[in-house]
Formats: sequence, C-alpha cells, structure tokens
Amino acid sequence: MAESAEDPFDNWTVQARKGVLELCILNALERQERYGYELVKTLGALPGLGVTEGTIYPLLSRLRAQGLVTTRLEQSVEGPMRKYYALTPTGRASVGPMNGYISDLLSACREIRRRPSSHDHLDPLR
Repeated sequence: MAESAEDPFDNWTVQARKGVLELCILNALERQERYGYELVKTLGALPGLGVTEGTIYPLLSRLRAQGLVTTRLEQSVEGPMRKYYALTPTGRASVGPMNGYISDLLSACREIRRRPSSHDHLDPLR
C-alpha cells in the first residue's frame, strides 16, 4: 500500500502548534514585555514547541496586526536596537479566555478517551 504524500499527523501538528504557539507568546508577555530574541530563547527551551526565529517572528507580526501586541524599539547596550513586544489591552483581555478555551479542549480530549464506547458491550474482547 502506497503512503500518501502528506503525513496526516505532520499536517495536524503544524495546525495545532500554530494556535498553541500564539497562546504561548501571549502567556509569555502577560507578566512583562520581552524582546523578540528573548521570546525565541524562552519558548525554544520548552519541550515540544520546536520554536525558531523563523517561527516566532511571523507569529509576532500576526499578533501585532490583530491588535494583541504592540512594539517599541530600544537601544541595547549589547548591540543593535531591540524590538520589545507587550500585550495591548485587547491582548491582555484575550489571554484568560484563550487559556480557558485550550484547557476545555484538552479536558474534552481526555474525557472522550476515558469514556467507554456505546458499542463496548458488543465487543467480545472487552
């Protein structure tokens, strides 16, 4: 049997990661503003996220376009100007409901895996 050109799991993980990464960025900015590379290092250190500069910066641009984050430039004593990102009032108001939603989704996934199927009584191996 020939394998399809696209692995369904790979496609699914790309889609799932995109939304989760956006939420992780907003969560990282909830307590304090951060410059871009600091976000890359912070999120890149978390297992499973697989974050790179090429992943974070486009997401930051999208969050800015959506009005969830704002930016400012500041001279760094260590080198070039740094772009700092901070939550806007809209971003700050969105973080709680977004975290609640992802928590509910994960709970639903766990719950459906725990529930017995309505057809379990028909399966002689169960």
